[in-house]
Amino acid sequence: MELNRNKITTILEKEGFIDEPIPKEINIVEEIKRLKKEKNAIILGHYYIEAELQDISDFVGDSLALAQEAARTKADIIVFVGVHFMAETAKIINPGKKVILPDLKAGCSLAESAPIEEFRKFKAKYPGHKVISYINCTADMKTETDIVCTSSNAVKIVESFPKDAKLIFGPDKNLGNYINSLTGRNMVLWDGACMVHEQYSVEKIATLMEEYPDAEVIAHPECEKPVLLLAKFIGSTAQLLNYVQKSEKDKFIVATESGILHQMKKACPKKTFIPAPSIDSTCGCNDCTYMKLNSMRKLYLCLKNEIPEVTLSDEVIEKARKPIERMLEIS
Repeated sequence: MELNRNKITTILEKEGFIDEPIPKEINIVEEIKRLKKEKNAIILGHYYIEAELQDISDFVGDSLALAQEAARTKADIIVFVGVHFMAETAKIINPGKKVILPDLKAGCSLAESAPIEEFRKFKAKYPGHKVISYINCTADMKTETDIVCTSSNAVKIVESFPKDAKLIFGPDKNLGNYINSLTGRNMVLWDGACMVHEQYSVEKIATLMEEYPDAEVIAHPECEKPVLLLAKFIGSTAQLLNYVQKSEKDKFIVATESGILHQMKKACPKKTFIPAPSIDSTCGCNDCTYMKLNSMRKLYLCLKNEIPEVTLSDEVIEKARKPIERMLEIS
């Protein structure tokens, strides 16, 4: 069944993704593989998406690795199975390629915590300051940025500036505070945060530590300070994955989005990984609802119809590319 192209905009505005009946006889996995080859497309997936989506992706990684992969791909179409700011970054790096996202509503609470007009007003209060923006921000915010960073390279990026440099860091205050503590800097911080990493319950994690006294707590630096104080190791998703593979320990309480546990279990099948619970958790985990908007069905329809497409103005692409390229050069 082919879509009536006149209805596409209406459907996208309402649902955020293209929907249409899929014949029962179609094997979605095989069709995705066929379409990918036919269209010279690459599927990039973040660690936080569902396991089956990670397994069908050509490349799975954290924000830094995904940005690097997007920069070197020879594919004509980039299918970004993640959230909107990640697809924007891929488009900024590859303005001549088509970048599609299974669901346009797959946003990011952290990116949305820094509306561009408000950030510009904030920036104006600190003349002479350079801006370091965490990659988890909108393309618009990147245009107001001197250099981008990820949780993997944040310390390296900050340390690339002189010790006496005046710096603004945003939008994640928790990551900014953590980097300040490691580097001895006093960066001015935008008051933003990730709803997933702010919802961990210190009390419930402490209870798990009593239940599993031989388990180590490992945490993402987007977590609040009380959670980080409980952690034996703090790092980006890729760094957490690398840590559990090298560690002699066999049990871990993991304080980041539970999607990463799939890769941890694949890499270390004999080890035990326990998701850190949120304050209001009933399932014993803490998931990003935006990441989980992605599905195999949406991925198939996205690749089949080559929409929803992520588009940006030439001006935004030009301004936002410079700080990303600076990051990639240093990384």
